[in-house]
Amino acid sequence: MNLQLSNKKIAALFCGVALLIIGTPRIAQAQTTGGTVIVTGSRFEENLNEVPADVKVITRDEIANSTSQNIPDVLSQIGGLNVRNINGGGQLNLDATVDMGGYGMTAGSTTLILVDGQRINPIDSSSVMWESIPIDSIDRIEVLQGGASVQYGNGAVGGVINIITNGNSSTLNQASVSYGSYNTLINNAILRDTYQDTTYQLTANTSNSQGWRQNSGANAYAFDAKITQKFNNIDKAYIDFFYGYTNEGVPGAVIGQVGSGNPQSAFFKNIGATNTVNNSGLRFGGTKELADGFLGELDSSYSNKTAFNYYPFYDTAAAITTTSGNKINGNTNNTLAGWQLNLSPRIKANFGPLGTSIVGYEFNKASQGSIATYGSNELNGYMIPQGWITNPTGQTNNIQNASLINQSLYGLLKLPITDGISLAGGARHQTQQANTYYSSAVSSTNGPSTANQILSANAGDAALNFNYAKNQNLFIKWDQSYRFPNIDEFWGSDPTTGAQVFNGILRPQTAQTYSAGGNWVLNTLRINGSLFSSVSQNEITYNPTTGANYNSPYNVNRRGIVLDSSANLTNRLSIAGGGKFQRSYYANGPYMGQTIAVTPDLILNARANYLIDQNWSFGGVVNYVSTQHYDAGTNTTIYNSLALMPSYTVGDVYLNYKNSGWDTKFTIKNVGNSLYATYGGYASPQLASGSLVNSYYYYPSDRRAYYLTTKYSF
Repeated sequence: MNLQLSNKKIAALFCGVALLIIGTPRIAQAQTTGGTVIVTGSRFEENLNEVPADVKVITRDEIANSTSQNIPDVLSQIGGLNVRNINGGGQLNLDATVDMGGYGMTAGSTTLILVDGQRINPIDSSSVMWESIPIDSIDRIEVLQGGASVQYGNGAVGGVINIITNGNSSTLNQASVSYGSYNTLINNAILRDTYQDTTYQLTANTSNSQGWRQNSGANAYAFDAKITQKFNNIDKAYIDFFYGYTNEGVPGAVIGQVGSGNPQSAFFKNIGATNTVNNSGLRFGGTKELADGFLGELDSSYSNKTAFNYYPFYDTAAAITTTSGNKINGNTNNTLAGWQLNLSPRIKANFGPLGTSIVGYEFNKASQGSIATYGSNELNGYMIPQGWITNPTGQTNNIQNASLINQSLYGLLKLPITDGISLAGGARHQTQQANTYYSSAVSSTNGPSTANQILSANAGDAALNFNYAKNQNLFIKWDQSYRFPNIDEFWGSDPTTGAQVFNGILRPQTAQTYSAGGNWVLNTLRINGSLFSSVSQNEITYNPTTGANYNSPYNVNRRGIVLDSSANLTNRLSIAGGGKFQRSYYANGPYMGQTIAVTPDLILNARANYLIDQNWSFGGVVNYVSTQHYDAGTNTTIYNSLALMPSYTVGDVYLNYKNSGWDTKFTIKNVGNSLYATYGGYASPQLASGSLVNSYYYYPSDRRAYYLTTKYSF
């Protein structure tokens, strides 16, 4: 059964929510007793076993007692999630993407990343700036499996990761320094204190590495300043200023299957290539009691991002004069600038034994533009003399702009049925107005291309939760989620010339998911997991043959099981582990049964920590990722003839010493020295001779590394 929401069904659900809020008085305050309190599942603070969803909580102590140096490491090693990096990652793990739903190359658009409930996903297909969130600022991370577009809107299809930085007001002054392989130096600091009802928190990070691969050096700097003001037990306000900067070399791919060639060498045209990003802004909001049992909440944010990509090879003699006579053409410089504004007010109503409800509105406005230029040698050496410039005005650069206005209205209900059994559900309707402009030096023969369109999408969910014992529950759930295209998915690229091609403004893709699972705590044993089955429509896909992005006319199925557990076996030994088995494949059409590329069927994770005495401890983590298909498009003949990317197992170990305020840790990352890649593909890259060749390619991850970290709390 494929249950989808129409606009009439959405309207009826909203009317029900409104009538309940207007017509029902509050009777009693909601109670929470014991257990882990989370906010991601419903936007209410609830005990974990009261939430009809598969949610895992990563605590600050777990992060501190791990080998993780950055947020993607935390999500992979503690969260057990599939983390991929198209640039290999390096020691700082910049540009990482998390795939929670088995979406392959569009995972960054289907996993929603939040900081304190506010989205930080970019409006293009670039990765989240993880490094703009100092790791010491994190109180906990809540990881929700499955769709949550009712609660959070666009992009909450495969899962939601909510990074909580405002969960504590206790005094904490801490600094750490970590030095390791490839001349990597990482510094972190946090200063937090409370004066009367005002909490101040300052966090900072500096990270520098020369990198394992050629041209893979990177620098990252982040700063965050947050002030939270409490007016009473309920009313509060906060403001959070943040800044992040990265500058990294871009080594590119290695030609061949994973493990072949020289994995440390940069691709010839990537030598000297760099990517620099600045990201700054503020988040602000608060909570106000409107009446007995009614709360008003506001979350807002503004961010500004600039990026500069530099590829010097394209303007060299080696690119212009090749042995085959074919030019190696590309933009030498690309400058991008954009901003986002988010505004999210909502009203929460608590009716005690009659349940809870939320009605909210979200507004998002964003704009981003880029200017890509060619080098003077390219332009004067052959592009202008040989008539490559076809723009009717003689324009010699590429200009691209896009702007978005998103508005959505949503409502959530939670109704107790009997003691321990509750029904939860909700709906959201979102509209998006998109405007685009593009003018290219080499492909806009008829002048600039423009487009504007208004599209909409609906989300809904319904769940039954059975809290049959303390800290134990079972749930069943249906949800429909959606995601709109990123602005760079409005364009593709010609596979022969590399010139951008306008696809039009694509429709949003939708997915319906059925899931069942639970959370169980038995003494020191904790288990949570779920079974799920989903089908998606209008999936936004890239066709490497035509170079265009398009809405696939064929449905995609995703089915599997996810489990996570932890236990204190003794007062000295704690273990944790879990995994995910999932199949992602076309449900119909000419590709029926074909697996989505870059989606492993099996991911396993295990962790352990042993306390030797009150000062010394040691532990480790190991991740296993099964074989997966190279990214090669959907051509069945090519796809079925290709080899698979090999599976890999990567482990880290550490030895820790704590005494008074000092905490010292020695870590070996990738202790087995595995040569592996989280991403690879098959295409027709242009070689240094200028010739095109059909070949595999991959982005190798770093080999073994050693670190010594010292932390002091004062």
